[in-house]
Amino acid sequence: MNWKNENIFITGGDGFIGAWLAKEFVKRGANVIILARDLKKEFTYKLFNLEDKITQVQGDLADCQLLERILSDYSINCCFHLAAQSLVQIANQSPVSTFESNIRGTWNLLEACRKMNTLKRIIVASSDKAYGSQKKLPYTEKSPLLGLYPYDASKACEDIIARCYFFSYGLPIVVTRNANTYGPGDLNFSRIIPDAIRCVLQGKEFVIRSDGTPERDYMYVEDAVSAYISAAEQIDKKGVKGEPFNFGTGEAISVTYLFKKIAKLCGKPDLEPNILGTAKNEIDRQYLATDKVKELLGWKQIYNLEQGLKRTIEWYRDYLKIKV
Repeated sequence: MNWKNENIFITGGDGFIGAWLAKEFVKRGANVIILARDLKKEFTYKLFNLEDKITQVQGDLADCQLLERILSDYSINCCFHLAAQSLVQIANQSPVSTFESNIRGTWNLLEACRKMNTLKRIIVASSDKAYGSQKKLPYTEKSPLLGLYPYDASKACEDIIARCYFFSYGLPIVVTRNANTYGPGDLNFSRIIPDAIRCVLQGKEFVIRSDGTPERDYMYVEDAVSAYISAAEQIDKKGVKGEPFNFGTGEAISVTYLFKKIAKLCGKPDLEPNILGTAKNEIDRQYLATDKVKELLGWKQIYNLEQGLKRTIEWYRDYLKIKV
């Protein structure tokens, strides 16, 4: 598909994944409009030198009139809804604000889209966390949504609401359920991979709040971007609209293994983490089946864990001004 001059709206475009998505669409010649709630000291998109190449609107998903104005004034024909309170620890501490952002924010946006009735493509970013904890692994798209903790429940609700707007009102929606995403430009150091890399490169102690055994599926950010775009480009294909799709690597690795891998790639293989074993409300093991996206969308990951981590470490080495 030729994205040149297409008007793209990205909620959460000031965040890590949103900035990568904006960067790719700018490269493809699209007109990118992002919604940013807060003024931050650093935006990932600024690190990519996108300030003069995109349009930033400051505002909140709670502002229904603003959403309608953006969709109308910028003649938006494709929307990627990535904005969310995405940190599990904060969700546990502040469930109501998480529900406001992730659930209410979703229905506000989709209601604005319904009123405009001009959008051709709407991609709603759910999460593998929406599945909750289940005995049968890997999760398939037919697995029930059993998210019971605040973040997990908010994404399950967002997921269902999005598909409700397809089945009830015919909005051209696809729901993506992505694995944990990492890569260059993630400035939130409460996440495990950027925190681990920073600690190793700067010679600081890395703390694992869990007992080190929880296993997750980790996907490199450029694969995540290709997943979103693949879903948008093929939304008119039979069996795609209104459907959820898993995007991930199909592999689960433990937190401890991940840290040791990072330490080794940083040239410090003997480092050990400080394992606290105090984390609560976290799922022991989860990873995604990707058969559906391979068959329907022809999507598959490009970067394996080592390739993705190498690219990520090199970026942080430069960002943190660490020399070999």
